[in-house]
Amino acid sequence: MRYAQGGGLTGERRAFREKLRLEAAERFARGDENPVIAHDLRVSVRSVQRWRRAWSQNGTAALASKGPASLPLLSDELFAVLERELERGPVAHGWPDQTWTLSRIKTLIGRRFHKSYTVQGVAALLKRHGWSCQVPARRAIERDETAVAGWVKETWPSVEGPWRRSTPGSSSRTRPDSG
Repeated sequence: MRYAQGGGLTGERRAFREKLRLEAAERFARGDENPVIAHDLRVSVRSVQRWRRAWSQNGTAALASKGPASLPLLSDELFAVLERELERGPVAHGWPDQTWTLSRIKTLIGRRFHKSYTVQGVAALLKRHGWSCQVPARRAIERDETAVAGWVKETWPSVEGPWRRSTPGSSSRTRPDSG
């Protein structure tokens, strides 16, 4: 299984997959066929074939989980240091306002720990340690509700454009008049 955004399996899911592989090993020893095992375990036949090959070469130990694909770049100790840096605020680190963004945290990690994260990696790191996205609890004092309502009523429809054509369309791109 592959995960495009660096997700990977959780420890619980890794243990579940290992249990499936070990159950397949028992079935290999009994002489069950690959398609039957795949159907019963609800996995692909190709996976069972791969597992059988590993099992026949190195035994049941070959089907054991090898742990997470990679270790986190920031250990729990370093993350505690990062939290202290975040508590100091963005202004203390040279940004003009008091707003932490993922991009700024990524930059801070690079400067402070000499580690390179993607923005998505920073989001996953923070989520893994119990952080969440924050939205302002109140609207800005300067907000003018009548100006916003006027913009939505007058300007937005011209920006958005019409949903339907005013004339019937055609199903042909090459002969638009062939309705």
